[in-house]
Amino acid sequence: MTNKLIICGAGNTADVLYHFFSRQSEYEVVAFTVDKKYIHTEKFNGLPLVPFEKVESLYHPEMHSIFVAIGYSRQNKLRSEKLLESKKKGYSIISYIHPNSGVPSDLIYGENCFIMNDVHIHPHVSIGDNVFIWSGTIICHHSSIGNNCWFTSGVNIAGNATIGSNCFFAINSTVTNDVKVGNRCLIGANALVNKDVSDGSVMIEAATKKYALDSDKFLDLKNDKI
Repeated sequence: MTNKLIICGAGNTADVLYHFFSRQSEYEVVAFTVDKKYIHTEKFNGLPLVPFEKVESLYHPEMHSIFVAIGYSRQNKLRSEKLLESKKKGYSIISYIHPNSGVPSDLIYGENCFIMNDVHIHPHVSIGDNVFIWSGTIICHHSSIGNNCWFTSGVNIAGNATIGSNCFFAINSTVTNDVKVGNRCLIGANALVNKDVSDGSVMIEAATKKYALDSDKFLDLKNDKI
């Protein structure tokens, strides 16, 4: 496998991955690629931005690997489609595990996974293909994560949990012990899932209500009581 890398994507996710690949990996990013219709400039992060339709003619698969750095659009389906297309073009697919991620040595994970720094993953955890895990996330012992999932920062997955494929977990969401989450589920910010949920479920926690006083009056009121 070559250390020359193409990043598929040219948005915020690709920007973050380029930061890590260029600073804390053995890979040399040589180009970015997206579908031709999305190209409006010749370069991204100072490197060539080339049409995905002809990327293999410019950067041969025998000499380059690909990482698909696309967000969670359509419950991660767009990213998984580009992953399959990249494999059909003959590219090897890599994963990025931050050197300070703290993952256990026995962690099982698939291709095109991204695990950021400062996560907490216990022993006896398995993670499928194309799973993105951002900092602050906790995945406890004997849990299983399906393919094409996205865990934003601060997600908590308790022990013996089973997570299906194509799921999205928003910031600070929590799944408790022994719970099964189906495929294509969306778990909103601060949501608590303590019972099994079926495929396609949406769990949303209501937003905090705005307080009646503005901030200055509220602080004045608080200071009067101190």
